[in-house]
Amino acid sequence: MRPFGPMPPLSRLDVPQQDFARAPEGTPTLKNGYATRHARLIAMLSAAGLFAYGLYEMIAVVSAGGITPLEAVMVFFFAITFAWIAASTSFALAGLLSPPATPSPPVPDQPLRSRTAIVMPIYNEDADMVAASLQAMGEDLARIGQAHAFEIFVLSDSNQGDCLVRETLAMERLAAGLAGIMPVWYRRRPINHAKKAGNIEDFVSRWGGRYDFMLVLDADSLMEAEAVLRMAARLEAEADLALLQSVPRLFDGNTLFARLQQFASAVYGPVVAGGMAAWSGSDGNYWGHNALIRIRAFAASCGLPPLPGKPPFGGPVLSHDFVEAALLRRAGYRVEMATDIEDTWEESPPSLIATAIRDRRWAQGNLQHSKIIGAKGLATASRLHFLIGIMSYLASPLWLILILVGLVLAVQARFVTPVYFGEDYQLFPNWPVFDAERMLALFLFTLFVLFVPKFAGMLRAIFSRRLRRGHGGAAAIAASTVLEILLSTLYAPIMMLLQTRHVWDVLRQRDSGWSPQGRRGAHEAWGALWKTHRGHAAFGLVLAAVAALVSPAILAWLSPIVLGLVLAPVLSRWSASEKIGLRLARMRLLLIPEELVRPGIAGRRDEILEAQPGFEQDALAALASSAELRQAYEAWLTPPPPNERGDADRYLLSAGKKIGDAHDLAEALAWLDEHERLAVAAHPAEVERLAALAARAAREERAA
Repeated sequence: MRPFGPMPPLSRLDVPQQDFARAPEGTPTLKNGYATRHARLIAMLSAAGLFAYGLYEMIAVVSAGGITPLEAVMVFFFAITFAWIAASTSFALAGLLSPPATPSPPVPDQPLRSRTAIVMPIYNEDADMVAASLQAMGEDLARIGQAHAFEIFVLSDSNQGDCLVRETLAMERLAAGLAGIMPVWYRRRPINHAKKAGNIEDFVSRWGGRYDFMLVLDADSLMEAEAVLRMAARLEAEADLALLQSVPRLFDGNTLFARLQQFASAVYGPVVAGGMAAWSGSDGNYWGHNALIRIRAFAASCGLPPLPGKPPFGGPVLSHDFVEAALLRRAGYRVEMATDIEDTWEESPPSLIATAIRDRRWAQGNLQHSKIIGAKGLATASRLHFLIGIMSYLASPLWLILILVGLVLAVQARFVTPVYFGEDYQLFPNWPVFDAERMLALFLFTLFVLFVPKFAGMLRAIFSRRLRRGHGGAAAIAASTVLEILLSTLYAPIMMLLQTRHVWDVLRQRDSGWSPQGRRGAHEAWGALWKTHRGHAAFGLVLAAVAALVSPAILAWLSPIVLGLVLAPVLSRWSASEKIGLRLARMRLLLIPEELVRPGIAGRRDEILEAQPGFEQDALAALASSAELRQAYEAWLTPPPPNERGDADRYLLSAGKKIGDAHDLAEALAWLDEHERLAVAAHPAEVERLAALAARAAREERAA
């Protein structure tokens, strides 16, 4: 067996750790063109104009009777939150009002000269789905005659025994399915040092010298061959382009929450992505997947040192993608978004709970960037990407503070006796004045600014014949937009409190760990939902009671927030409902083009999944009961590293004792805990001992 399992010979590249305190010397100067400068000017002027007007109106609302200290606090937090809204909208406006970007070249008709690794990092994922997606992509590349330029690498960090068995067998099937078309390589790390970033770095340092580029995917990624080919052709033609990020569309979700996200991604997403691409120019960002990267540039520029201190702010960089984009740009390479390259997809988390679990890790990773944003030599746009990521989570606690300060002001105005005459015994009283009419106008203006990208996306879809048909018609688009706005308004306060808790946990030095991503819808039990959301519902009830006590008008203002929080358990359960999602689809609401005309590559993935044998039973039991499975498994299993002299694997030892004492396979498997199951799965000799138990039981059954 090869020393690294089914992998090619080593082809090492140095991946030096980067120094955030010192900029690299001798990097070439890279300037953005006229279109990018034009977009940045639009973004800056529109953001400044929107912010100035909003702040002026807010000050006017509270200043008629003089600004109290508490009102000054409210103005301060309003300024921060409104600046965030204004900046987000101005970025979208930059894309709408800027010259169109230069399109990517068409699909080349000549064979590619480069060699690309299709890299799939996985961590306790649905291995059958991963293998089916990769096989469909490999076959699609063969269809256009470019399979010679690609090889598939599956890089596993899985640490669950059943996942290890299933993914190893899935890789054997994948290799058989692509035999004669494309090489398939598979490696599992027994210790997932530095998480996903370490997984990629390990691959680059050991085998990166074999390739020119790597196409980094996520477990739910899918890309058509033409999209991959256009990206590879661009990197071949443009030597200073180190990273090309596609804009994947969300698809294949049937739950209510997934369908909301899919519709928003399809209708509003191009407006937001177009704006980001316009003002970023060659100072673009990286989202960690569905992107093509020049490997040698990555190796030389993107070695990530652990951050000083303990997690959550210290330790391995979790949101590594933003940092790697910034380091490539610092090294003088271009990092760009390819908004015109379509047929690239990913999947949405299926529920509010699944999104919150993912967000916890992302919140920690983005807040870690506060230690990197000041690194020497970064482009200003790279620092802005970091700031946007940080603010995407800080915005929630800031919004919560603004709500609470506003409510305290309302309570004060209702119940605290005002001091009409100060200590200076002035002639006229200090009447507490609050310009309600102006406040209503400011509220409506804020909503307008907030919804500009959504309305722009809706109009874009309605006036495009192709998009209009893909989303079910103009009426369906308009109705779906209204529905999406209403539901997202109800979910927003729940996400506000969830993200506020995430930020608070990070500030309290609580590490998120690295949980596998939930990718399939499943109803949470009411007990679990109540445990998660009881605080949200209670806060909503308190908010409603205080607002009603102060004024019915205040309660009306806060009703969307109150309603979302009070109904949080119900809304959370609905979010995971495929029944609701499919019912909306039958009503032609929240439709996306992929539902009306299924992409060919997705259809092929479906066919491969249906044809896969699979097994529903315990994975170790299936392995122990089939010599054919064991032979395939052992051929593809990454061998465990040898123990140091005198060092024993306690889980392997305890598993061996339990297997030796067991009377049959069922008893042995019942005794093994999760750590022991992993140890057994990683050692073929122990699997064979399980097989001996299964064989003995079969002999006894025949004899009886």
